[in-house]
Amino acid sequence: MARSIQSLERAAAVLRLLAGGERRLGLSDISSAIGLAKATTHGLLRTLQQEGFVEQDEVSGKYQLGAELLRLGNSYLDVHELRARALVWTDDLARSSGESAYLGVLHKGGVLIVHHVFRPDDSRQVLEVGALHPLHSTALGKVLAAFDPVAHNEAMESDFAAITAATVTEPAAFDRGLAEVRARGWAGDVGETWEGVASVAAPIVDRRRMPVGAVGVTGAEERVLDGSEPRSALVAAVRDCARAVSRDLGAGRF
Repeated sequence: MARSIQSLERAAAVLRLLAGGERRLGLSDISSAIGLAKATTHGLLRTLQQEGFVEQDEVSGKYQLGAELLRLGNSYLDVHELRARALVWTDDLARSSGESAYLGVLHKGGVLIVHHVFRPDDSRQVLEVGALHPLHSTALGKVLAAFDPVAHNEAMESDFAAITAATVTEPAAFDRGLAEVRARGWAGDVGETWEGVASVAAPIVDRRRMPVGAVGVTGAEERVLDGSEPRSALVAAVRDCARAVSRDLGAGRF
């Protein structure tokens, strides 16, 4: 059996301690509970604090679980619930649009595809579940960056690599485009990630009206576009799907 890493075991012990019992604990309480010297415990807490897993109250000096740990936990739960709620709706979206439907969430500075429904024809297709797509060049990524502050920060810190000749590579121009995405409620991608391929995506929100993912369709430009813009019926279908999944997640009617 592989040996465990002691520092990680100690950090995990701190987090478990803060997750139970009193909401906030002082340095002495934590060091005594996990059986470590105060200096060692303080070093662990400082590292966890720097990573956002622990927060320190400015008045009392006591420690509690941080927002980053909560976000990671919620992300795990949200992805599983999101995919389960979206299964039927994305199937309907692929069938009604005649295009491939995708469900994506923010992950490691990109869009993680957590569900993919094949285009309903006899063409040969590759399942993309588990693929990580760029934030700055995909419709799914633009939607996440427009409505999720964390995704926005990660997108703006990316290298804005030119994937095709149509990819937006200037951060300022990308950010201006996000304002339009927020105003109209959906995003498009015309040849920015794959030449000759266009996409449309819309945000999915949960019961708190917080963005938890995005849903969209992708297909050949000649099928998706009407002139230079996505077909209005296709945009409506994607937005209806996003609303339906959001309602199933408790967002209510909107």
